[in-house]
Amino acid sequence: MAIQVCNGATLQCTFGAAPGTMIVTPENRVTASNQPAATILDNIPMKNITPFGVCTSLANPQVAAATAAALGVLTPQPCIPVIPAPWAPGSPKVLINKKPALNNTSKLMCAWAGVISVVNPGQVKVMIP
Repeated sequence: MAIQVCNGATLQCTFGAAPGTMIVTPENRVTASNQPAATILDNIPMKNITPFGVCTSLANPQVAAATAAALGVLTPQPCIPVIPAPWAPGSPKVLINKKPALNNTSKLMCAWAGVISVVNPGQVKVMIP
């Protein structure tokens, strides 16, 4: 069984320099340990996903341009995640407002080739299948 992700969870991107935070707005009205519970659609940058410091992915146009200007020396740039799809896979059995609940084994892909994962789900009491 996996652990339900909730507001305040710690996230990490494979190309980010610092951890980010999951922000779950209370419209779901379901809580896990007194925090709003997340769904796979809580994937909006700046609303649900905070930046990860600086990005080191050459797939990011800002990083590629800065690296080219520095004659090939990798030059990280501020992280601004671009998220084209929901978290996957989510919970197949637990729904929150008809959306699959987010668990700590789910992953989120950034358009700049990063894989975002849950480092700390924000609580440890609520387990979901």
